[in-house]
Amino acid sequence: MRDQLLNLQNQALADLAGITGEDELQSLRVRFLGKKGELTSIMKGIGALTAEERPLIGQVVNSVRDCLEAAFESASTLLRDTIKSQKLNNEKVDVTLPGRSLPSGTKHPVSLVIEEISDIFAGLGFIVAEGPEIELDYYNFEALNFPKDHPARDMQDTFFVQNNLLLRTHTSPVQIRTMLKQKPPVRIIAPGTVYRCDYDATHSPMFHQIEGLMVDKGVTFGDLKGILTIFTNQMFGSDIGVRLRPSFFPFTEPSAEVDIACVICRGKGCRVCKNTGWLEILGAGMVDPEVFRHVDYDSENYSGFAFGMGIERVAMLKYGISDMRLLFENDVRFLSQF
Repeated sequence: MRDQLLNLQNQALADLAGITGEDELQSLRVRFLGKKGELTSIMKGIGALTAEERPLIGQVVNSVRDCLEAAFESASTLLRDTIKSQKLNNEKVDVTLPGRSLPSGTKHPVSLVIEEISDIFAGLGFIVAEGPEIELDYYNFEALNFPKDHPARDMQDTFFVQNNLLLRTHTSPVQIRTMLKQKPPVRIIAPGTVYRCDYDATHSPMFHQIEGLMVDKGVTFGDLKGILTIFTNQMFGSDIGVRLRPSFFPFTEPSAEVDIACVICRGKGCRVCKNTGWLEILGAGMVDPEVFRHVDYDSENYSGFAFGMGIERVAMLKYGISDMRLLFENDVRFLSQF
């Protein structure tokens, strides 16, 4: 039996020297050292030995097992190192190569226009004010001289939430909230999201506006015209025609609408400008004394003007976009141009 054990050891070491893979090593381990392996088979004959032979053969068994386990462990370590070395040689990484760059996002055209408009008015001394998008009827209508039975309410196409809560139809409520907190002089712009039941090439049910308000002693319509002229010149260029038309808004008197020559057709007439050659970009006027009454301003000593414009309309004119819906369809091919 001693000779069998030594022959087993020599055979295992010889076979172990020729292995080339992890699977082959594992199979060899099971063959010689497994529960049903060759060493176990030889050990089953120990019971037939005499009492004197058993301790001697037991020592040989332990010696052979320890030798083979150490040999298998050494072979496993050597095999792992060899495989690792081969991978390092075959899968070299050139650390001097530039990394893979990820595509970077860009700002939405609406955001770009809001920032540009805000910068223009910041240069004219206006600061940004904000207010809630879910608004009370009082701030959205009543304090702006829209009585509950006023027909101008029908023009707003309002989304009502419940009772006197609604999605604001303009950012003018920010003017009321600001005047209730602050005494004159006031010079603010209020950019934000607004909502109306309207949807076509030049209207969206959710869009963005910037309202402006200036209140102080001696403010005139001439100041309003000067401010808006500076704005249109900086936004669209001094070569774009500008005109003011008399209009009506419940919260301003007198009121005007400001148009610029259609940048899509250059004043010749198209679907966007409804063949007039002009596009309205904002409404404006002198603040109605009735509005001052709601915020406890003395209309005898103070006067002011307000204006409001749709950001999407300005973006369409600035970038030559013929359909407002393109701004909200999230087509990356369109948005990547900006």
